[in-house]
Amino acid sequence: MKVNAAPRPPGFVHGLVHADDHHELVERVAPLAVAAVRDTGSQLALAVSEAAEQALRAELSGTRAAIGRLTSLTRPARESGQTVAAWRARELRALSSADRPVFVVAEHDAELDGVDGSFWIELEAALNISLGGLPVTQLCVYPRLPLHGAVGDGAFATHPVRLRGGELVHNPAHRSPGEVLTEWALAPPHLLGPPDVRLQYNTFELARVRDAVEGATRSCRFDPVRGEDMVQAVNEVATNAVEHGAPEAGLSVWVGADELVCEVHDPGQIALPLIGLAPPHPSQPRGRGTWIARQLCDSLHVWQAGDGTHVRLLSRA
Repeated sequence: MKVNAAPRPPGFVHGLVHADDHHELVERVAPLAVAAVRDTGSQLALAVSEAAEQALRAELSGTRAAIGRLTSLTRPARESGQTVAAWRARELRALSSADRPVFVVAEHDAELDGVDGSFWIELEAALNISLGGLPVTQLCVYPRLPLHGAVGDGAFATHPVRLRGGELVHNPAHRSPGEVLTEWALAPPHLLGPPDVRLQYNTFELARVRDAVEGATRSCRFDPVRGEDMVQAVNEVATNAVEHGAPEAGLSVWVGADELVCEVHDPGQIALPLIGLAPPHPSQPRGRGTWIARQLCDSLHVWQAGDGTHVRLLSRA
């Protein structure tokens, strides 16, 4: 799979909107969507509930704007807000152009809150990186009093602007992704049990890593292209671990009937786990590995723990 990275023009606007039902959502959001279509020729993309989508489409039918729907967030998506941010970036990068921006309406879904609501905090913080520079305006609609208080507090912290009096205004509560992740300790993904393969390696043993992953893709009955993508993705992450993390790192592999999970661990520490979300500039000679790996697998999640840095990659056949 060939991956191209291109420079992006500035333009991402990330706004917080409070609405407690789909009627209020339409009332608050529709005027801005109409203005975006009229003033900039924006196309519209929705990531909202079925009821809100139907109401928005009815309200906006007179604009004759192109209205699409972004990929739905399934329950397994809550395992990694940063992975969903990477999905969103791929979708919106394909839709947008300098002369055809995208206006997105996204809605909080309590089904994805998990035990503490941290999924949404990570997702919104990661979007500020993955969508940075794209000609995209995204309005994120949250209830005023969500079930988890962290969801509401995190929404204020992760949105640079908020809707007030019908206008998007500066949000003084906004903080950078690094500050957000320092404030809210995000839980690691669930434990997987004993791995099917476990090995330690150094810089001179990366071939062992590739061989182990290639053998696992055959066990999962991956087609050759899918298998090659996963081998390359793990190799990029494994190389980063021993080049930038520590002289030696570890690989764990879990083989399922149609799913492969690989986890790379090294004892090093990184300042911000939300790495590899923004395409590197073409002139940047290094730092591409994690971004490339995110494009090649279904999920890539990075987190810090007391024993160092972990990167979990998942692909399905």
